[in-house]
Amino acid sequence: MKILICRIRSILIILLTTCFYLNSIASQVPKVVYLSDYGILPNTGTNSSVAINKVLQAILGKIDKKQALVLKFKKGRYDFYPEGALSRTYYISNHDQDNPKVVGIALEQCNNLTIDGQGSDFIYHGRMLPIALIENKNLTLKNIHIDFERPQICQVQILKNDTINGTIVYKTAPWVSYTIKDSIFYNTGEGWAMRPTSGIAFEEKTKRIVYNTSDIGVGTKKVSELSPGIIQAEQWKNPKLIPGTVVAMRAGHRPSPGVFVHKGKDIRLENISVHYAEGMGLLAQLTENISLDRFQVALRGDQDPRYFTAQADATHFSGCKGIIVSKNGLYENMMDDAINIHGTYLKITERLDDKTLVGRYMHDQSYGFDWGNTGDTVQFVRSGTMELWDQKNQIQSIHVLRDKADDPIREFKITFKQALDPAIDPAKTSIGIENLSWTPRVVFSGNTIRHNRARGALFSTPRKTLVEKNLFDHTSGTAILLCGDANGWYETGSCHDIVIRQNTFINALTNMFQFTNAIISIYPEIPDLKNQRQYFHSGILIEDNLFETFDKPILYAKSVDGLVFRGNRIRTNKAYPAFHWNKKRVFFERVIHSEISNNTIDGKKSDLTN
Repeated sequence: MKILICRIRSILIILLTTCFYLNSIASQVPKVVYLSDYGILPNTGTNSSVAINKVLQAILGKIDKKQALVLKFKKGRYDFYPEGALSRTYYISNHDQDNPKVVGIALEQCNNLTIDGQGSDFIYHGRMLPIALIENKNLTLKNIHIDFERPQICQVQILKNDTINGTIVYKTAPWVSYTIKDSIFYNTGEGWAMRPTSGIAFEEKTKRIVYNTSDIGVGTKKVSELSPGIIQAEQWKNPKLIPGTVVAMRAGHRPSPGVFVHKGKDIRLENISVHYAEGMGLLAQLTENISLDRFQVALRGDQDPRYFTAQADATHFSGCKGIIVSKNGLYENMMDDAINIHGTYLKITERLDDKTLVGRYMHDQSYGFDWGNTGDTVQFVRSGTMELWDQKNQIQSIHVLRDKADDPIREFKITFKQALDPAIDPAKTSIGIENLSWTPRVVFSGNTIRHNRARGALFSTPRKTLVEKNLFDHTSGTAILLCGDANGWYETGSCHDIVIRQNTFINALTNMFQFTNAIISIYPEIPDLKNQRQYFHSGILIEDNLFETFDKPILYAKSVDGLVFRGNRIRTNKAYPAFHWNKKRVFFERVIHSEISNNTIDGKKSDLTN
């Protein structure tokens, strides 16, 4: 009898286990839903903002979160207007903290979801945040083109340039609308108007940034309309703006990215193109594991009449962890970097006792979101010398300090598990705190970065970083920057394991921007370098890359312990006149344990001193 009971129990366990397994498998078989069956149709010219969000919420509200779901749009054009769109309060790192945001599509707290645009164009009007992905797990967004009907960047072309009298005549692009009031030019759009304050000049035929121009002043004062779309600026003097030059005139606003990812886990973006955004193309913060495959911040091909894409960085990652993968992407003609990965230093403002500090977000475009959790590991840095304390610590508790519940997050009261070094005291020196738990591994491979303002790729993470087989083509400034500072942007932190290999660099450094000391610039911001005793970066390997350049500087490094530069090929050309202030191939400041070997210049072995 006992044997029979045991056998019955075994059979029941097997049956229950099998049922559980089959149910689990069934829940992983995606349920495919076509939004056209719910009346969501393309090419209507009507406002899709209300209808799409209503249908999405209706569908998602009926689905078990364990059920994998694929929502497919019918290919075509969908227009999103602010009227009736979602209103959300989002604090977005490295953007203007103006709220509320007007949101085209918001996917919040979804699991096991795929949104497939099937190649559709999502066209936005006015000022909007196109797509927000908030607190999702296992979410894929793919096959979507994001664009705006009327961008806030004003594109003009130079027709005449009287350099003697300082008068320029320019023509606005066909899609640009404007008004002139009291002799001041205002770019206008759907519900907005602004006066451009600076510009970037592009070569007419190549769409590259004009050599040795950087940020330029623009002629928006003392203007007159000669005929519709033809403007004369009487106080615009710049001899480099030859007729035919195209200028992207812009203001400094960056309210929203094209795609915003917040507190996600296992997020994938596949075959997404952002053709314009008033902020970053993509901003991801406080997210664990995010993958970009064929993500583009790009023009619409060679025949696109525009010369610009995003108002700021193509992609930007703040306070993420796990792994960030960006592969097979195209990042071109944006007004800042292709990728920037960092955390945020809090500045210590008060020491309450031996275990408790007050830390504060310092930059006006980086606050309002969480910084740490109980159990997170942190380290401390002296702002002046960027030297780290040997002692790390863990957060025992963290509380937001604010007067009202709806005030944005700026300050935290943080209690640590171990007693603090007595020297960690803001009364004695300026100190930053870095959250090491929220630092990612990085793979950046097979991407093309070209014709953009400022720099190519920025990495600031202590975890393993691989930068491999990318093409950096006329990035204007530095192609790769390893930075970190606790003084300005308060962007962490030091790199300790980074490999830069098999990349091609074509004529970087045609312009001067911040931190652009060489094609690869290892440039932490250290106000008091002469009193620094430790080193900020370490473990950097740069090998088997090709540098095609018209100028001298290849590698600049500051405050590094352990740097290898080997097997790299340098080919010189005369594409532009050499102009950079740095006349050295390799320029080191406080670098130890370095190796420079087996490099060539124009096919000949060189120690890079010539």
